[in-house]
Amino acid sequence: MKKTGWMLLMIIAALTLALAGCGTKDDASSGSSSSEDGGDGKKVYKVGTEATFAPFESVDDSGKIVGIDVDILQAIADEMDFEVEWNNIGWEPVFQTIKNGETDIGASGITITEERKESFDFTEPYYESQLLIVVKEDSKIKSLDELKDKKVSVQINATGHMAAKKLQGEASTNIMAFESQPIAIQEMLNGNVDAAIGDNAVVYEYIKAHPDQKLKVIEDDAFEKEYYGFMVQKGNKELLDKLNEGLKKIKENGKLKEITGIDFE
Repeated sequence: MKKTGWMLLMIIAALTLALAGCGTKDDASSGSSSSEDGGDGKKVYKVGTEATFAPFESVDDSGKIVGIDVDILQAIADEMDFEVEWNNIGWEPVFQTIKNGETDIGASGITITEERKESFDFTEPYYESQLLIVVKEDSKIKSLDELKDKKVSVQINATGHMAAKKLQGEASTNIMAFESQPIAIQEMLNGNVDAAIGDNAVVYEYIKAHPDQKLKVIEDDAFEKEYYGFMVQKGNKELLDKLNEGLKKIKENGKLKEITGIDFE
């Protein structure tokens, strides 16, 4: 009798632990945000990026993600007393992980567009950009209009891709889309396309890092000015307000200008 009772108690204890474990798992997965508290009690937000977009984000020799976006977001975090955890996940996953709550902030030189605002919320702009055309030095191409029937390389679903589709049509087979801007430029250098389209700061950074490659940049007023913002899940007003307040502070104290070298209002 004693032995049977002891065994019964053990079975009940095991079932209790199992049920407790199930409850913990459900609680952890019920929230839509991936943010958590750090060891010092500060809120930690997960940031998704595609770190081949220098000077905004790239990976240095030690494997650390660095760049303009990193410095701006860190300055905001310092002002608003939270921490950020950077994740180099690729361009397309930046959007998907924000949508499903795996990451909290998208920071990858993301242009604010009306189409993207339908699915995500954006901070106030922190940087002004414009698209450029990149060709080989001996190319005879001089304008965007001349690319109507030419092969063009772009970063997939970036604004350069949108501009190419607007010019040639959504179903154009002359548009080659790649995961990153450097690959798009390399495809042009390899002779697989006639031109590449990309953001000005990134294009100039690429040229600076590859002085031996004979490239020519074409500016065209047909490209509208673009504005970068940090992206959050639609409806995440608490985080959006926090980012906007911090952004306002670093604009006012001059930190944003110090990081970008541009007096942006």
